[in-house]
Amino acid sequence: MTSLEWTPLPVAGRLARLYAGLLDRCLPRLRRTALRNMELALPELPEQERRRIADGVFRSIARLLVAFARFPRLNRGNISEWIRYEGLEHFEQARERGRGILFATAHLGNWELSAYAHALLAEPMHVVVRPLDNRLLDRLVERRRSLSGNRMIEKRDFARSILKALAANEAVGILADQNTSPEQGVFVKFFGIPACSNSSLARLAAHTGATVIPGFALWEEAEQRYVLRFYPPVAIEGDPVADTQRIQRAIEDVVRQYPDQWLWIHKRWKTRPPGEPPLY
Repeated sequence: MTSLEWTPLPVAGRLARLYAGLLDRCLPRLRRTALRNMELALPELPEQERRRIADGVFRSIARLLVAFARFPRLNRGNISEWIRYEGLEHFEQARERGRGILFATAHLGNWELSAYAHALLAEPMHVVVRPLDNRLLDRLVERRRSLSGNRMIEKRDFARSILKALAANEAVGILADQNTSPEQGVFVKFFGIPACSNSSLARLAAHTGATVIPGFALWEEAEQRYVLRFYPPVAIEGDPVADTQRIQRAIEDVVRQYPDQWLWIHKRWKTRPPGEPPLY
């Protein structure tokens, strides 16, 4: 982490790409998972293109590492060098409604920077996190995530904290793109494949009337910085399956636009409907 925080930015970028490359080579199962996921989700793409996207995933991880390492040096005076807004009006309109905001985000682009930057550019928010298995690393990560004023909500006790935040018309960010268990989720289509998806976000939105806004920090190569892009709110109608499907479709639409920035190395379709064979 120190090597990425204090070296000149071009050097830090090269080091991060080296670290991500080592991750790729030392854990070949990650690339195998990525290629299998793309075989399932993007069967129309030639193998060479899928491999190019997989290469991009590790470059995206490298960019995330550099930004995360430099969180202590980011502030209101320099954050615009790293990221800018697009679609902020969706957030502002949701704030005017007064029912709270649920950011439906994903492991796409730089999910760590998106919340961190929002606290500096607009106002602090709450972020739902899963504690890391390594307690020392978990404390380090949580400390950095909180430097801009954000507050962490652990998944094991998240419902009450989220309800309290929404009642105060505050924003809560939830990563909504990971596989979950049948006890916690519902099966909806993701890239046309049944995917077990956590329905808590949809249920909370229906219960509270909070606005659900898809939001992602996406790397724009031409600008050499990220764009924190908020999309139009997802319609929440009270059916947890249909509402979860709309949230997942909103995420899928953006992943299709930026496929080399999504974390394909996660086994998104691991949980299968009863009677279906495993996909991995």
